[in-house]
Amino acid sequence: MKVLLSIKPEFVEKILDGSKRYEFRKGAFKNNNVKSVVIYATMPIGKVVGEFDIESILEDSPSSVWHTTKKYAGISKEFFDIYFHERSKACAIKIGNVTRYEQPLLLSDLGRNITAPQSYRYLPN
Repeated sequence: MKVLLSIKPEFVEKILDGSKRYEFRKGAFKNNNVKSVVIYATMPIGKVVGEFDIESILEDSPSSVWHTTKKYAGISKEFFDIYFHERSKACAIKIGNVTRYEQPLLLSDLGRNITAPQSYRYLPN
């Protein structure tokens, strides 16, 4: 199963070039069968630009997650702390194989009524 994530363009580029190996979320997917992430680069790009395999998902306290991921977080400690402010749990998706699409796609190319998700959206196979 695949999931669609909205990601800011600055972070998308770091994922695609391999310098960001973790994608942070406030919660994990409820469905454990999700194996890959389809990347929607938010505005001003507004396109589906690639996807990556999920190597693993780490859920723990923010301090523990930062300790494990900081080398390849692709974000600053300050940004991380603001994002997880007053949260007891942090989630880090470890990025596996990454594929950059030769031709970026429109959301409508993924199916009918597909919109950019606030957090994530499951995609039909």
